[in-house]
Amino acid sequence: MSSAVGFRTLGVTYPLLALSLTKSPVHVGWAGFALTLPTLLFYVPAGLLVDRMTARAVMAATEAARLLAVASVFLAVLFGGVTLPHLLAAAFVEGTFWVVYSLAETALIRSAVPRASLVGMLATSETSSHVAVMAARPVGGFLFGLGHCVPFVMNTLLFLASLTAVLTLPGGGERHVLRTAAPGGGKTSFLQEMTAGVGELRSHRFLRNAMALTTVTNLMINMLIIVFVAGSVTHSPLEVGLVLAASGLGGVLGSALAPPLRRLLRHPLLEPRLAPLGPPREILLFAHMWIWAFALLIPVVGESPVFFGAALFLMGCAGALSNMSVRAFEIDRVAEGKLARVVSVHRLTTHGAVCLAAPLGGFLVSAVGVPAATRSLFLVMSGITLSVAVAVPLRRVLRSGTPAGPPVSGRILRRPEDLGPPVPEPVCRRSDLFRQAVRLCGQVRRKPRSHRGLRTPSQTGR
Repeated sequence: MSSAVGFRTLGVTYPLLALSLTKSPVHVGWAGFALTLPTLLFYVPAGLLVDRMTARAVMAATEAARLLAVASVFLAVLFGGVTLPHLLAAAFVEGTFWVVYSLAETALIRSAVPRASLVGMLATSETSSHVAVMAARPVGGFLFGLGHCVPFVMNTLLFLASLTAVLTLPGGGERHVLRTAAPGGGKTSFLQEMTAGVGELRSHRFLRNAMALTTVTNLMINMLIIVFVAGSVTHSPLEVGLVLAASGLGGVLGSALAPPLRRLLRHPLLEPRLAPLGPPREILLFAHMWIWAFALLIPVVGESPVFFGAALFLMGCAGALSNMSVRAFEIDRVAEGKLARVVSVHRLTTHGAVCLAAPLGGFLVSAVGVPAATRSLFLVMSGITLSVAVAVPLRRVLRSGTPAGPPVSGRILRRPEDLGPPVPEPVCRRSDLFRQAVRLCGQVRRKPRSHRGLRTPSQTGR
């Protein structure tokens, strides 16, 4: 958790330090851009790196690099020698190694946590990330107000504590992934390995659906935040901060509700009734869509900060529930040696939507205004939700009526993952044939006994 808190506080303090140095809003934007750019550049290469190495070693190396970067800024601020290029470089290093660390953390959870404790560990990890989002930003601003070097001192201590925790983790539960060579004995190329990771993601229908849903919902929530901020000229900074923190509070609640809700959906009395709707993880995805559609209706009803805060709270709660399902599925079902690559592709897509939301939200507000922008977001999300709600049952009906014969014109009628487990062959087919043969032989042997009074042609001399 200390690593996540450090990253979130630096997301506030680096732009504030740039503003204090240059008094230019442009440089504030460059500081934020330097911190977030690595999420678009390095998620895919970082996934390949984590799959090639031991997760613990990667986490230790990244925390050491982040510690050095933030300590260098602290010393520069302390002695009055900090410059904008130094600040931008440190922010870029922080963003880069945070990407690598987050992927390695997922790989370490898979390798070191027992299966029985997986849900609890994922709930703790998800809760810590939402607590970091909710608390770290105001804490970062408060510490920067105490002194420009204070937040960097705190982050130096946080990264040192995180590095110590990684180095002291017990090593018995971690599995080392054996890499397979390419056909012919040579080394696999970067493109081949990333293609294998994308292929692994595509082989799981749930992950494909979850990635599409998360991309859409990330776009919606961040566009809603832009719409709210654009119309918050008459609101105090405290009101704006409380509204933006509502999503983190909802995420904490959703993370806490995930384990008991998972047990409830698997209850013997409830699970058979929900079976026609699909597995519990797919039910949570559908619930995620409907909750977000309802949440986007709330700011349409009223434009006060309370309505926006309630919408963000519901979105954060539903997002945490679906995140838990996706992460548990990734850790449980993705093939060994491909987890980090699958997660990297997933996060690249969803974070790309976050980056796209800012210009789209700003353009939407400038074109139609805040009230019409909130209505537009609600209509788009409602249309997507209704389309999925109609398409999924219709697809199941069409597939259930498809004959299970041979492929037509070389095309496969159904995908193997949608057919479910293979139907067992009829039992004892060969043994039945054997019994029939034995019975027939017995009849042939008994036939001469029934005609003992008759003489064969050889006995008559014919």
